[in-house]
Amino acid sequence: MKTPSHDAKAQQFETRAIHAGQEPDAANGAVMTPVYFTSTYKQDAPARPRGGYEYSRTSNPTRTALQENLASLESAAWGMCFSSGLAATNALLDRLVPGDHVVAGNDLYGGTYRIFRRVFERYGVTFSFVDTTKKALVKAAMTPKTRYLYIESPTNPLLSITDVSAMAAIAHDAGAHLVVDNTFATPYLQQPLTLGADLVLHSLTKYLGGHSDVVCGALVGNDAGLQSELAFFQNAVGGTPGPMDCFLVLRGTKTLAVRMDRHCQNAMRVARHLEGHSKVARVYYPGLKQHPQHALARRQMKDFGGMVSFELRGGLKAANACATRTKLFTLAESLGGVESLIETPCSMTHASIPPADRRAAGLEDGLVRLSVGIEHVDDLIADLDQAMR
Repeated sequence: MKTPSHDAKAQQFETRAIHAGQEPDAANGAVMTPVYFTSTYKQDAPARPRGGYEYSRTSNPTRTALQENLASLESAAWGMCFSSGLAATNALLDRLVPGDHVVAGNDLYGGTYRIFRRVFERYGVTFSFVDTTKKALVKAAMTPKTRYLYIESPTNPLLSITDVSAMAAIAHDAGAHLVVDNTFATPYLQQPLTLGADLVLHSLTKYLGGHSDVVCGALVGNDAGLQSELAFFQNAVGGTPGPMDCFLVLRGTKTLAVRMDRHCQNAMRVARHLEGHSKVARVYYPGLKQHPQHALARRQMKDFGGMVSFELRGGLKAANACATRTKLFTLAESLGGVESLIETPCSMTHASIPPADRRAAGLEDGLVRLSVGIEHVDDLIADLDQAMR
């Protein structure tokens, strides 16, 4: 699959989202990227595959198109797709050996915490969790054995913003790589590689897929050595996506820009409404001026994203009641689809994190997380009001 012959680097994001990695089919002019439902490929001679394709766990033309598309959107040299965001995280950790160390944010996706602590700690890799909005804490946590500084920005679910450039400097001074989970922001709102990060991780299931109908993940970067190492684990471990999954994500990236604009507009309206609600104790949204990293978010991101979290004054009981009474917000895990979702992190997406660790990071039991969709915002606000009434 070839990228367009014209200068793609000079094109705007919205154009690359639709065209990068994709051209009309040379044989018949089909506009959409073909879905190559094949497990194997005819070879011209032993060990001489055509175009580099020999087995679809190793490579598939539909996956190649998606990987090139994602690389273009993140201003990267290469992209690598996996069967889920956690499969991408697994490949990242497969590079490590017993005795290696990772410094990670203390407010992060529960599945990431679980694979760190309950899978790779068993293999002798150690992890330290710190507040990555505080540079002094991050510096103090780095050791000669630290291989990755792993951050989310915005974080999940408290939506804290970490200074990516500052973290890159700290990581590189310690001889480590900076990894940024860019799932919440997407490459439309933030491009960590241009800020100094070494690797970007995505759960493509979320905004890049955008329609809640596919599970997929990706790693994106510029370093050819990292690409070679990660490609080995991508193939050897086998956590790769099927061609239909890749096709669905490609469909999603085409409309990413227009969807994210609406997600951001709606989320800002919802956050401002919740900010003034009598039953809401606190709102977490980087677009609000009282957010502690609001100025950093304005500088580092194009807009503030579609995720909003808030604490209700009634604690866990009120949070559960609100989450089960909405009619337009669907009570479900995941995020980033066109439809609005609501969940209570302490009992759903972050239940794998011990309660004491959750509370130490500031994640209270009464927290509610919203993935604000692209419905009419007045209807969404009315739905939240009736659920909290």
